[in-house]
Amino acid sequence: MPLIPEEPQIPESAQGPRVTPAAGRTAPTPRPVPGPRSAATPRPGSPGRGPARPAPPAQRLQPTSASPAVPAPAGQKLSEERPAAQFQLIPAPAGGAIDAADEAVDLLLDSGRAPGDILVLTTGEQHPWAVHELSFGEARYWAQHDAGDDVFFARTANADRCATRTVVVVAVNSDLDDAAARALSGVRERAGALLIVCGDPQQVNSALGAGV
Repeated sequence: MPLIPEEPQIPESAQGPRVTPAAGRTAPTPRPVPGPRSAATPRPGSPGRGPARPAPPAQRLQPTSASPAVPAPAGQKLSEERPAAQFQLIPAPAGGAIDAADEAVDLLLDSGRAPGDILVLTTGEQHPWAVHELSFGEARYWAQHDAGDDVFFARTANADRCATRTVVVVAVNSDLDDAAARALSGVRERAGALLIVCGDPQQVNSALGAGV
């Protein structure tokens, strides 16, 4: 059964505490392509965002069970399955998919998500921030990914090289040929709690199917 597109809202269960936007908030304006920076200039806390955000609230630790772990019978392995990530579809044309993804990232950060929790992928051209960071060389670019302390931007074609993050936001900024559709389908494994896809609902449903 095809998925029914949802309103562009981030589920509260995957966001943490929600911050009510200020009254009279205007529609976001497209982000300018980042200008050059020297190697000594620190990377901003989040792409194109100005002053650094305060540290997110500390995550509450889950209480551990008092019951001792039960060993698996000989010859059997304990199940390592984790719950499937929640799915949010934000309808957007290919030309507006990156803007929609940026707005989703803004909402996630405003609700308390740490920048390092978020991975942003594009199916077509690189996000402007990825282009900017790649201008300093691939080694430095992937070192930022490995540090895991900021929003990271990449293409779905390189998703296999990206570690799992709590939230994955995908901008479908191209037509989904077979290769792009397979890459988009594989992105589900990179999302620990929430997968947000910004794109044409018919293309997204066709690529992901009803199993999301």
